[in-house]
Amino acid sequence: MTGTGPDHANGSHGGDVQTALACWLVAPGNAQLREEPLPAPGPGDVRVRTVHSGISRGTESLVFRGEVPPSEYARMRAPFQAGDFPAPVKYGYSNVGVVEQGPDGVRGRPVFCLFPHQTRYVVPLPAVHLLPDGVPLARAVLAANMETAVNALWDAAPRVGDRITVVGGGALGMLVAYLVARMPGCQVQLVDVRATRAAVAEVLGVPFALPEDARDEADLVIHASGQGAGLQRAMRLAATEATVLELSWYGTRPVTLALGEAFHARRLTLKSSQVGRLAPAQRGRWDHRRRLALALSLLADSRLDALLTASAPFEQLPAVLARLSGAEPDDNLCFRIDYP
Repeated sequence: MTGTGPDHANGSHGGDVQTALACWLVAPGNAQLREEPLPAPGPGDVRVRTVHSGISRGTESLVFRGEVPPSEYARMRAPFQAGDFPAPVKYGYSNVGVVEQGPDGVRGRPVFCLFPHQTRYVVPLPAVHLLPDGVPLARAVLAANMETAVNALWDAAPRVGDRITVVGGGALGMLVAYLVARMPGCQVQLVDVRATRAAVAEVLGVPFALPEDARDEADLVIHASGQGAGLQRAMRLAATEATVLELSWYGTRPVTLALGEAFHARRLTLKSSQVGRLAPAQRGRWDHRRRLALALSLLADSRLDALLTASAPFEQLPAVLARLSGAEPDDNLCFRIDYP
């Protein structure tokens, strides 16, 4: 890590902001904070001081371990990623801050941006999204996950009255279950191997079950556990001619499914969803900016603070990434990084 003095840590010299600290994956399994030049904003740019960033645990753990398949290097690029997979790379896409320099209408306003973990940054004005009233900065780090949940439900197309099971109670699974539980007449159940997730599900108004107690014969099953065993469980819980929507991304890890059971006899549909592209039914009328604005508006519910289960200061980010990417599971959902 370079730049340990207070001026370097804040990215300023004599009041004139010239540098920033950013988190770089310098090699798989090795993240460091590095000082880098901060360009002067142009007439169409804003300079943002980061207040919080969120770790997208599933994807960022795969990136940290160097498990992005070469075939996906281009598709997996984040909007403001620097460097290339597997490393060195500056990666991340859940950044919340305050506009320090820019047009009068946005200066001093809190914004969300799909930017990596960095103390300050300069981007074009259209790249930032003003936070809606009622959405505090800390909760806004959930925006990227909420956007993924929205796109997932567009792909899944749940119907009023459906029996819907969500397998996997991480941050994404919780948000998906939270959204479908608000649909009229739907019977929703969240399934996870960790009994401790029941308390968070209760806050969100979502019924919870351990795998052995899960209800079967679901009209729609949405899988978000990140584990092959979870996907197999999801298929067993689906009713005849039901759809299983897969949200987990496994990187280079192989997944084995027992398709010799009732998969064919029950005529199940296994469908993928990926937030990088708008769901086909929405593409003619929606764009990425409108979808993200919707996701931000859906965060105006204080119950969602239950997903913010851990935080750490920015200087600890490399150690946090290493810990979250390890083999030992824990109960953390969304891990928030707080900036000086």
